[in-house]
Amino acid sequence: MATMSLTARRRSGPLRTVRDGLLIAGRNLVNLRRTPGAVIAALVQPLMFVLLLAYVFGGSLGGAEYRTFLMGGIFAQAVTFNASFTAIGLAADMDKGMVDRFRALPVPRGSVILGRTLSDLTMSAVTLAVTSLCGLLVGWRVEGTVPEAVAAYLLILLFAFAMSWVGATIGLLARSVEVAQSAGLVWLFPVTFVSGAFVSVTTMPGPLRAVAEWNPVSATATAARSLFGNEAPPQVVPPDSWPVQHATGYALLCACAIIAVFMPLAVSRYRRIARG
Repeated sequence: MATMSLTARRRSGPLRTVRDGLLIAGRNLVNLRRTPGAVIAALVQPLMFVLLLAYVFGGSLGGAEYRTFLMGGIFAQAVTFNASFTAIGLAADMDKGMVDRFRALPVPRGSVILGRTLSDLTMSAVTLAVTSLCGLLVGWRVEGTVPEAVAAYLLILLFAFAMSWVGATIGLLARSVEVAQSAGLVWLFPVTFVSGAFVSVTTMPGPLRAVAEWNPVSATATAARSLFGNEAPPQVVPPDSWPVQHATGYALLCACAIIAVFMPLAVSRYRRIARG
């Protein structure tokens, strides 16, 4: 009996959850062929922001220097916006009855959401690649070392993985595509724009500046710029605050904290839905 109990625990343990999560992630990526519009939107959106911010506002904020500075913020914004992709994807799965199908299979509860976040992490990687190519076209260059550039991309992808768990929680709470579309987008604009992603937070009023300085999006953008070796133009004065001075460490801490909070929330919510 003890041996059988141990075997059962192994089958439903972390390794089983990860293995089944990878299988479900593969299924989600295959299904992207049925929603090419969503994929195109995820790729076009950061390109649009690159071109708009670089050439509409960039001239008054430093020209070519600002375009280089801008890319760290665009990377952080792009992966943050992909959280809505996760929210809508999970809500669509529930609308189509996928939760009921998975409930009938011997699949760990966490695997379903892990599969969604892993597939969306793949989409974030593709988004970063496309956005990087666009950045190269507008004059952005990596001035740091190769290991530092790799570390920058890994940090951004970790943040993308963290934000996908926020999206998963929203999608499970919404339970319909229409609500997920609204709830998944309404918080993204203030989170990304009340930050140091595109401008210096020193120009913001006191309370707003404090929020922007401690915003995880600001930390991720600042850390990426530091690792890429992209300096701010003279017109964009960085604040002398702890989150800025320790941007890489703070960005790592923020990503891990977001995962620690929203992963159990999403899994708990999914279990309640699956039992319902």
